[in-house]
Amino acid sequence: MAVALYPGTFDPITNGHMDILRRGSALFERVIVAIGARVDKQTLLPAEERVALAKASFAGLGNVDALPFTGLVVDFARKQGATVLLRGIRNPMDYEYETQMAVTNRRLAPAIETVFLVAAAEVSFISSTLIKEILTAGGSVDAFVPEPVAKALRARKR
Repeated sequence: MAVALYPGTFDPITNGHMDILRRGSALFERVIVAIGARVDKQTLLPAEERVALAKASFAGLGNVDALPFTGLVVDFARKQGATVLLRGIRNPMDYEYETQMAVTNRRLAPAIETVFLVAAAEVSFISSTLIKEILTAGGSVDAFVPEPVAKALRARKR
């Protein structure tokens, strides 16, 4: 079985991410959540906290780990021994973007395949951007994120 890399910013990790991760962990020997630590992107949470919250959120999944990364995702995948990039699709806009990225990554690293999982209907509307918008407006995101994330975000509001 293959090792899969599930890359993203995960700022913060959501129930939608967890849906893809749970299902992906059943398909692959090992899944590495690759948390982008880009310095050019403004994030709500620092990379170290995003890694810790991801690990706390999927603690029950024995074949999943989280690591920060910078640079090209295909380079990080090679370093980790991953032969699959795992990506979630929520809507047609995601499909368009993800297809472009998959074709580009395939050109950069022909030995690495991209596998798309379609998000479950009940979480297909959730995005990290939506979570940040709700937080900015003073709302609760508890229904949209794993409990460790909800707890950390509530603590930040105080």
